[in-house]
Amino acid sequence: MLHKGAGPLPFGHNAAIAFPPPLLLHLTTQGLPCPFPFSQRGSTAICGPYTLCSQRVSHRFPFSPSMYLSSAACAPFLRWAGILQSPRLWLRRRSGWSPYGAVIFDVSGVLLPSPQQTAVDWEAQSCIPAGTVQQALLSGGESSPSLKYARGELTTVEFLQELGQQCFDIANICVPVNSFLTNLIRNEMIKQLPIMAEAIQCIRAEGLKTALLSNSFQLPNGESFLPLDQKHFDVIVEAYREGKCKPDPRIYKLCLERLDVQPQESIFLDSSSQSLKAAAQLGIKTVKVDDIEVAFKELETYLGFPLQGFVPYTRSVRPTTEIPKDRLQKYLENVFSDQATGLLVLRQFGCGQSAQTYFVKFGDRSLVLKKELPDSLLPSGPAVGREYRVLKALSEAGVPVPTVLALCEDRSILGTPFYLMEHCAGHVYRDASLPTLLPSQRRAVYAAMSEVLSKIHSTDLRAAKLEDSGDHGNYIQQQVDTWTKQYRATETRVIPAMERLIEWLPLHFPESQKTAVVHGDFRLDNLVFHPKRPEVLAVLGWKFSILGDPISDLANNCMAYFLPPQFNPVKGLAKYDLRHLGVPTAEEYCQEYCGHMGMELPENWNFYMAFAFFRLAAMLQGLHKRSLAGEEPSHTAGEQGGKSCLEHAEFVADLAWDFAIKEGFRVFDSLSIAKPFARHYSTWARQGPFLSRSYSTWTRPGTVPVPEVPLIASFSSLLGMAQGLYCKLARILDVQWSFLISQPRCTPHPVLEKKVRPLPS
Repeated sequence: MLHKGAGPLPFGHNAAIAFPPPLLLHLTTQGLPCPFPFSQRGSTAICGPYTLCSQRVSHRFPFSPSMYLSSAACAPFLRWAGILQSPRLWLRRRSGWSPYGAVIFDVSGVLLPSPQQTAVDWEAQSCIPAGTVQQALLSGGESSPSLKYARGELTTVEFLQELGQQCFDIANICVPVNSFLTNLIRNEMIKQLPIMAEAIQCIRAEGLKTALLSNSFQLPNGESFLPLDQKHFDVIVEAYREGKCKPDPRIYKLCLERLDVQPQESIFLDSSSQSLKAAAQLGIKTVKVDDIEVAFKELETYLGFPLQGFVPYTRSVRPTTEIPKDRLQKYLENVFSDQATGLLVLRQFGCGQSAQTYFVKFGDRSLVLKKELPDSLLPSGPAVGREYRVLKALSEAGVPVPTVLALCEDRSILGTPFYLMEHCAGHVYRDASLPTLLPSQRRAVYAAMSEVLSKIHSTDLRAAKLEDSGDHGNYIQQQVDTWTKQYRATETRVIPAMERLIEWLPLHFPESQKTAVVHGDFRLDNLVFHPKRPEVLAVLGWKFSILGDPISDLANNCMAYFLPPQFNPVKGLAKYDLRHLGVPTAEEYCQEYCGHMGMELPENWNFYMAFAFFRLAAMLQGLHKRSLAGEEPSHTAGEQGGKSCLEHAEFVADLAWDFAIKEGFRVFDSLSIAKPFARHYSTWARQGPFLSRSYSTWTRPGTVPVPEVPLIASFSSLLGMAQGLYCKLARILDVQWSFLISQPRCTPHPVLEKKVRPLPS
């Protein structure tokens, strides 16, 4: 393997990108990760600025600049693209305990009032024989005016002319069909039925998709007659846009294709028997809507979860996470005494995997109950009692956090300790690109986020009585040890990047660490914003709060900049034009935070990013193990879903390794000829034949013989010296790559021994 230097890339993949040489193609086609800057047993040889290594290698710095930059910028996204190219492998969002993946709705008579009663009332008021309009609409089969209009084959004027003629032929009188159409779109007819509006929100909260499949028509102004909030639907199929309408089987297949579900995974609601029959013949489960409440109950039975009581960001309580409501009610009655009245309603928050969090409606009170898991595969972190006390102290210090109300450490109530806090209503942004906001609003949201993070880190520990909430100065060391153990406990298969990180991170711990209140999981979707202005009302998700290094919080906060838009639970920013969005770059965001704190960003920033992604990968591995063990439904498992959780862990581990490589470049580039030994660790060669060297790694070495090959202070100076050697070695490795990745690669190949010679002194 060939190594050559490059300058540091402090802020991610967009800093520099180069196309991969043939050797990188070998790496990617063989599914191998980028080379790595850490030590293993084996042999190494230095030839000028290059290092040729056997299978078990000793090297701290990676391939050539172009090879590194290409893999750093592209490799994780190529892997991600591979996931996206297989939608069946990717998460199909659905309830962990419902057999269905999507619900398809007709509009008229299902989500909006039925037009049939409107037609009856209008005929009576206009002295038109009863049933005239309905008969005219249906006459003619596939060539009926209504179906031709629905398919877009008639304009509104043409439709009204044909409908009027049909009515005249039936009733032998002139019928004012213009008046009928106006009556169909009056205010009362375009108000969505509340019972179905709430049902749709509940369905989506469970992770199922929703679709509209309608023979809707165009208004005279050319707009679609679809008076619904379209953001509540994943797919909208309108007959006049597609040129086909119900009961044509092709339009059902089109809807299923866009939903990416099989017929047996979907439910279709319609008031037309003919439309339902066509859907059923394809294998779709059908619900006939004659009586809206009867149809509602039938749908609820099929889905297996309630369709009432929707609360934003919550879902129904899973069977595996149910809690005894009778005991909880008695506890609440004792806590709130005479104020305890009304029915107890429970829902579960969908995010957060290290504790169970519930929305509790008790009388006039809206509460949040946070409860420890009985047995978690995730590190326990601080107990809820400790979390309760931290929140109480931070609230008194002026940090925007939910108001805590009561702590219960009696396990006989709910099985594990829990605490209560007030529910903070507001807006939680799940997408880091903030698509619903204007550019100026996006920048204001990020400014508010950096400000509240600095406020957390500026809390006076002594005044808040939090000095004893954790150890001082060794937070990173403890975290790496904890998450390494967590990863080992939940490991299901080897992730190469994680193996390298587990060895690399302890060798690069920061020399010194500040101590502050650390949130532990600070990110955009853990903030509740005011619905009308960029103000943080409350910071959520304090499970991992402790005293620690505040830069780790900042790094955790910046992960979204390097994650793709499809990532969950927070959609990332990696492929966006941030200038166009109005979102600050990672560098600008960090500078804004540092301005609030009155400090400079540490030079080993890439280490903190590597640590943040390493920890996230360990979390995802834990969620994957829980899903395999049946402790977490696939939909619940971090919003990642069963098998894909492992894919996410591998992807994130690769990102962590990219930052580790950047940190290695930075450290190497910081060396000077004058002080070649002023490092915490070094890899030196003793004199001897090429390819027959050993190495040693030690802390703060004393006097060491200077190697024959002079140490280069800057990577940029390597290019001119080594261009010829690079070309020769690249050709050799290109030919011999299949040998180098095979089992006997510990032994130098004869071709290499013959062709590779040390540089002349």
